[in-house]
Amino acid sequence: MAIMAARALLVVAMAAAVLGTALGATYTVGAPSGSWDLRTNYDQWVSNINFRAGDQIVFKYSPAAHDVLEVNKADYDSCSSSSPIATFNSGDDTIPLTAAGTRYFICGFNGHCTGGMKVAVKVEATTGSNPAPSPMTPRPRTPTAMAPNAMPPTAGGRPVPPSSSASQSAGVASLVGLSLGAIVVGLMAF
Repeated sequence: MAIMAARALLVVAMAAAVLGTALGATYTVGAPSGSWDLRTNYDQWVSNINFRAGDQIVFKYSPAAHDVLEVNKADYDSCSSSSPIATFNSGDDTIPLTAAGTRYFICGFNGHCTGGMKVAVKVEATTGSNPAPSPMTPRPRTPTAMAPNAMPPTAGGRPVPPSSSASQSAGVASLVGLSLGAIVVGLMAF
């Protein structure tokens, strides 16, 4: 009986780790005291977060007043919006951080980047010794709820707007369903 309980606990812990790795953490840019605006200090905001591959960031703003451009480092440094990697303008943009490296975002509205609306997000690789968050191993962060319109990556690892928000919901549901199915099968084996 004790062996079965230990096995069940092990299966639940493994499933929690799988779910945490698959879903990562979600961060609203500028939260909790700001947003994508001209008032928030983004250098200070990113200094309090340890981003990892598998996390995602959410930009919330008024599309009439701002947008989000992902740019290369040179365009970030010079606040150039002439050749963005990706453009977002829904006012509620979710961007997956799929790989290690630094991602650069600016507001493309005239004068906003030079006014401080730019953020460089350094993403660390997820390793066995540095796991993604799960209920069993929380990270010192303040994740927010997952946004319903998360954007899936393309083959190049850069986000592309989905045809509908249902595509992301289906993807998350599939991951959760698969993980829960593994838990049930593992428990039934006892």
